[in-house]
Amino acid sequence: MAGYYVRLALMSFRRNPGLTALMVLAIGLGIAVCVVTLTMYRAMAGNPLWYKDDRLYAVTFDAWDPEESYYNIFDEPELAHLPPPQLTYRDVNALYESDIPERKAKMYTPVSVLTRTDGSGKPEGGHVRATTKDFFAMFDTPFLYGGPWNDAADRGPEPVIVLSEESNEKLFGGENSVGRTVRFNDREFRIVGVVDDWLMQPRVYDLNTGPLADPNDASIPFLWGEAMELLNAGNTNCWKPEPIEGFKQFLGSECVWTQLWVELPDQSARERMQAFIDNYARDQKRGGRYVRPLNNRLTPPSQWLVDNQVVGSDNRLLVGIAFAFLAVCLINTVGLLLAKFLNGAAITGVRRALGASRRHIFLQLLTEVGVVAAAGALVGLGLGALGLWGLRALYADPLRAGGYQALAHVDATSVVSALILAVIAALAAGLYPAWRIGRLPPASYLKSQ
Repeated sequence: MAGYYVRLALMSFRRNPGLTALMVLAIGLGIAVCVVTLTMYRAMAGNPLWYKDDRLYAVTFDAWDPEESYYNIFDEPELAHLPPPQLTYRDVNALYESDIPERKAKMYTPVSVLTRTDGSGKPEGGHVRATTKDFFAMFDTPFLYGGPWNDAADRGPEPVIVLSEESNEKLFGGENSVGRTVRFNDREFRIVGVVDDWLMQPRVYDLNTGPLADPNDASIPFLWGEAMELLNAGNTNCWKPEPIEGFKQFLGSECVWTQLWVELPDQSARERMQAFIDNYARDQKRGGRYVRPLNNRLTPPSQWLVDNQVVGSDNRLLVGIAFAFLAVCLINTVGLLLAKFLNGAAITGVRRALGASRRHIFLQLLTEVGVVAAAGALVGLGLGALGLWGLRALYADPLRAGGYQALAHVDATSVVSALILAVIAALAAGLYPAWRIGRLPPASYLKSQ
């Protein structure tokens, strides 16, 4: 019966090709706008670590100027209740010593240059992350070759490095480079792992240079920052007038420029970690630091994105506008369907006279709407892909692997979204016209035949 209904629908389309094309285009355009908006919203405002929202936490303290909030210097008074998003060097090292977390990772982004030790190839200015070995497991970093370094390399620190797939391709042509060496600034580092293609967007673990910043080109043990006196290439903010005449004094200053994430498996661990950081803050207050009221936080990824204004009302407003546009398209489609069904009411009357029930008429017309919606979904995917391609072209930058252009692509979620929207469109646009035509008395149309 379904096949018969589809054949009737195709015959109906041939009788009114212009009207059919207009309906398909209206539905397709509405679906395309929604697909583009939902794809970008999901990529930009989604939480890629949703499944670890009850385990991973960013650690923050309010060790800022006693006279004003950290966010006042950025003219963001709505965030004045939050502590700075980064920590001082002395605090990150002190808190890292806690044995409460199951895993822990301290990090920052040092200024760096990568080259091959044999002198071939050009130097690569990289986004290198100085961190600890647990970073890779905490943020589910996939490896193409090798793996992370061990605890001894963190303590040493040992001259070991993990490359990204892109850096490995540039330096070694994509070969398995584990065991080989690269020159990081002015030292040789042994490669222990190569990260597979990995682009976390938004980059939850470090939002200081933007949620869509490039992925790391390489990672080294955190303590090399101090050993090699590597300046921070990310955000560094200071509030206290203090003499800083060298790198050692900078490490002991009140400037905030490092991050700390901890993995706490259960409520008990979270309570113990919160007590640990509160006690640490009280000790610092007694020593003359932390003049502001205690504001120590363990923030999960979902809230971290909100606090850093990655998930904002503007994104949700755009999604609402997109669905409002789809609703307008569907309202127009309802009118077109009514006109089309009324134009074919004589044929419907003949079918009723030959024994077709109202239910059969309703299902046949709804099938026709479903075929229109399916065609609209295909058109919508095509137009959506074209729109996302346009966004990629607009934000294209040959020097960047990440950013908006990396997000603007049709994926499985986009296809599923289009199919769901097509079903909604078929039901929303077709229910009333199909019901209305099925209720019309066929006698008046039979007299004209």
